[in-house]
Amino acid sequence: MESRKTIFVTGGASGIGRAVAQHFAAKGWFVGLADVNMAGVAETAGLLPAGQSSQHQLDVRERAQWQTALADFWQSGGGRLDVLFNNAGVGKGGPLADMSAADVDLVVDVNFKGVLYGAEAGYQWLKQTPGSCLLNTASAAAIYGGPNMSVYAATKFAVRGMTESLAQEWADQGIAVRSLMPSFIDTPLLNAPTAGSNKSARETVRDAGLEFTPLDEVAALAWDAVHGKKVHTLVGKTARRLAFAVKWMPWLVKNRMGRAND
Repeated sequence: MESRKTIFVTGGASGIGRAVAQHFAAKGWFVGLADVNMAGVAETAGLLPAGQSSQHQLDVRERAQWQTALADFWQSGGGRLDVLFNNAGVGKGGPLADMSAADVDLVVDVNFKGVLYGAEAGYQWLKQTPGSCLLNTASAAAIYGGPNMSVYAATKFAVRGMTESLAQEWADQGIAVRSLMPSFIDTPLLNAPTAGSNKSARETVRDAGLEFTPLDEVAALAWDAVHGKKVHTLVGKTARRLAFAVKWMPWLVKNRMGRAND
């Protein structure tokens, strides 16, 4: 009898990570919950069926912690890693000239280096699990970089490029490599203030008349991404519209992005 499948989720304390953990657990998967916020991890674990998850302290910026967390999960999950969901991220933004060096480094270190370190550490376990998948959270910001998000967009373009490269590099190992490219999701990342405003990013999105994609929809699309053939999965109407416009009306995107910065 085949052992139950497993998924290791970074950023599992809240938001997309929590929703994906719940979705996969509902389908009988064993879930590894990893985050720096262990209180949030415990809350997520409490939402899952008893005995169907493990909890792991992980700062994705630390290679040694990656090695320890995945080795522990391998044991907890019965000696398999079907999906590594590289999801942890931070959403700090604003004009580059106004960002502190510490914030720039944080965004780069978590959003790109953390994903890269996860791929490095996960490879040895993924290749031992037939039909495995590395799923990375990119962003609609990796379709076209808007104003006041140069560092964030740069990290997400990097995740997109890494995903495309590894999808080819690891194909012979039987490892699928995929990305989610969400637009606006109502998660704690949107609590941060908008540059030059006293409004939160969430309020700014609402005032612009843009939609939030429900977390359960994101989780369902994560499931589809893992089991599908597309390298990138667009999440939300805004992401799909942006991808269409970049392909067919790039002049319009450029003009609108420019006006958004006026």
